[in-house]
Amino acid sequence: MALHFSWVFIFGILGNAVSFMVSLAPLPTFYQIYKKKTSEGFQSIPYVVSLFSAMLWIYYAMLKKDAMFLITINTFCVFIQIFYIVTYFYYGPKKEKIITVKLMLLFNVFGFGVIFVSTFFLPNHSIRLLVLGYICMAFALAVFVAPLAIVRKVIKTKSVEYMPFTLSVFLTLGAIMWFFYGLMLKDINIAVPNILGFIFGVLQMILYAVYRNHPKKTVTESDPKLQLSDHPMVVVDVAKLGSDVVETQGGEGNNGRDGALNKV
Repeated sequence: MALHFSWVFIFGILGNAVSFMVSLAPLPTFYQIYKKKTSEGFQSIPYVVSLFSAMLWIYYAMLKKDAMFLITINTFCVFIQIFYIVTYFYYGPKKEKIITVKLMLLFNVFGFGVIFVSTFFLPNHSIRLLVLGYICMAFALAVFVAPLAIVRKVIKTKSVEYMPFTLSVFLTLGAIMWFFYGLMLKDINIAVPNILGFIFGVLQMILYAVYRNHPKKTVTESDPKLQLSDHPMVVVDVAKLGSDVVETQGGEGNNGRDGALNKV
């Protein structure tokens, strides 16, 4: 039993460390926004979705009661995503500010509110945790699918300009850590989504190895802008880990999600 909990502790610490780095990935993007005094060309949805993911996992971890490391990393993700959203809102054009407010109301107010009300008042604690766990797992899986957009972009342009290798490595490592954390806790809601996160992370690294020496191909104006630093999070925001991985994605998170679905 002691050995079991020691492994839970080790993978929890490692998952937090990796997801922490993934959550900070968008900082260079926001430094550029600060320097240029404009957020034009970037979208707020990855940060809104990452915030929503972190809120879900904190709620789940509080009900579960033995997933302390989910609470620690996702609490950090809540604060860092709020910082990103506030910065984006401050420098964004009026149209984008309106879109950001609508997204916040849709995901973080209405969406989270509906999930909270529909699960919190369920009479049986086990059923409440089961329903919420399936919701978190479904959302995490959806976040991890987001990298397909950047994979398609890399194959189409034969360029890894929008897919930093280091970020792909951290997202993959985060998925591994959170998978084993969920496995040690015997929690499929944490473990299963990170299998998909690991697969997509490895796929991105393979594509990087294939196309890294190809000459850069200029993206035409009709092509959507993709900022890899905005990925989402791993389940925990690798989950988030998702979280910030693709500008179109919304990932730590998360477990740390999240997580990458930014961007680990």
